[in-house]
Amino acid sequence: MKPTFEEARSELRAFVDERAWDAFHNPKDLALSMAIESGELLEVFQWRHPDAVELITEDKQRIQEEVADVVMYAMLLADKTGFDLPQAILAKLARNREKYPVEKARGRSEKYDKL
Repeated sequence: MKPTFEEARSELRAFVDERAWDAFHNPKDLALSMAIESGELLEVFQWRHPDAVELITEDKQRIQEEVADVVMYAMLLADKTGFDLPQAILAKLARNREKYPVEKARGRSEKYDKL
């Protein structure tokens, strides 16, 4: 059975609490950590030819781990700043639906103000 968001967040909070790391998790440092981990994710793709879309097993594993790091820091930042991350995702998705209506955006990559 797949874990729920709440189960993952609970495990993450337990991991942090067991190590007494919450004192180091201020919003600034969590945001910086997200950016750093995003940079590590980008390293997987650095210097690749744009047509090189095939990923080897090691690439896929590293992508999984770096995305997980980014998401864990996002979860911690949401907790630290007091908002519900799944709710924020759905609210942002609703705003994006308004900005990118299907009839204008389908199959196009332009920003909403260029549609």
